[in-house]
Amino acid sequence: MTSPSASSIEGIDLSATEFWALPWQARHDAFARLRAVGKPMLFAEPENPFGVESTGYYAFVSHADVSAASRQPDLFSSARGATSVVDLPPEFNEYFGSMINMDDPRHARLRRIVSRAFTPRMIQQFEDDVQVAAASIVDDLLATGPCDFVQHVSAQLPLRIICRMMGIGDEHYDMVLRNTNLILSGEDPEFISQDMDTAVTQLLTAGQDLAGLVTSLAAERVEDPRDDLISALATANIDGEQLTPAELGSFFILLVVAGNETTRTALSHSLHLLTEHPAQRELLLADVAGRVPGAVEEIVRYASPVIWMRRSVTKDCTLNGQDYREGEKVLLVYWAANRDESVFADPGRFDITRAPNPHVGFGAAGPHFCLGAHLARREIRVMLRELMTRVPRIRAADEPDRLLSSFINGIKHLPCELD
Repeated sequence: MTSPSASSIEGIDLSATEFWALPWQARHDAFARLRAVGKPMLFAEPENPFGVESTGYYAFVSHADVSAASRQPDLFSSARGATSVVDLPPEFNEYFGSMINMDDPRHARLRRIVSRAFTPRMIQQFEDDVQVAAASIVDDLLATGPCDFVQHVSAQLPLRIICRMMGIGDEHYDMVLRNTNLILSGEDPEFISQDMDTAVTQLLTAGQDLAGLVTSLAAERVEDPRDDLISALATANIDGEQLTPAELGSFFILLVVAGNETTRTALSHSLHLLTEHPAQRELLLADVAGRVPGAVEEIVRYASPVIWMRRSVTKDCTLNGQDYREGEKVLLVYWAANRDESVFADPGRFDITRAPNPHVGFGAAGPHFCLGAHLARREIRVMLRELMTRVPRIRAADEPDRLLSSFINGIKHLPCELD
């Protein structure tokens, strides 16, 4: 394939930590320039910590490319890794990625077993828990007063819900949150060592702690089942198939990490966005029940909590008029696709009434569309309703302290005032 290289557009290097430390608008301007090229650009990979030779990758920054690749997993595979630009050892991918790093038939088998554990009764219980947890968090917020919104609100809700779903006691909350932060720390020195060997050890230890927790609880639930997700997953038997302890452990890592991060990031951005755009806040306050669903979709589009996922080309093919060769890598840059001028009118405008809003904030349509999208939407909707009803003038008191990461558009800290 012939494609312009990254060097042909000065100053844009998606593999450079410095690029992801740029202000938001500068990064969005860079992606607009990449889309204007008219075809995906080739970037050099970061250094591989495991010594595997780098081959480069193409960045899919248009809505059309991201959507088309997502619908064709037979051509754009996840099996070589979806959450790392560089190739990692297979066991590392499976340990931290679970279904994200699988193709069919393994992906379909695991998703089938997991999906059957989410019974209508269990889903209803989770949804009821969201309302109870959100109300309790706002009670605590009103008692606490001005605080770090991330620590006291947006990180609390998904953590409580996932731990309740799984049947994990409060005594494990701090460990789960600490290891979740570390696994999705990106390059941020607040959470992870800047020494590569030490960082790899930290990541493996975090994964082992989480997997060890759930596998030990699963062993107890096999003997004494309870009304929780660990019991359902540990005892699920679909056509004679069950999750192995390793599959259960890696799925829990996926669930607790992905389930925490998407909701936490979206809620953190919601406060910042509604502070930065007071007219949109007033619009929401004028009809909280009617406008919260649209606000949630626009927050997810605008913030794009997961910035990209990777795919690998399985055979020579053509996508949207461009040729790709077997073995090449591509990044599906959701963050850029959600600002595509050909799909979204005035994409840089934050508009809670935007319709239609075909964002790819939970991934594009296809077998890897986010399994927890329904729960994440529910959590964000309920917390926004609770905040806008009971603390309608809450606002960010300063600029957000952003996570230094190319993978998660995270906010580490955000001071708030209740006015």
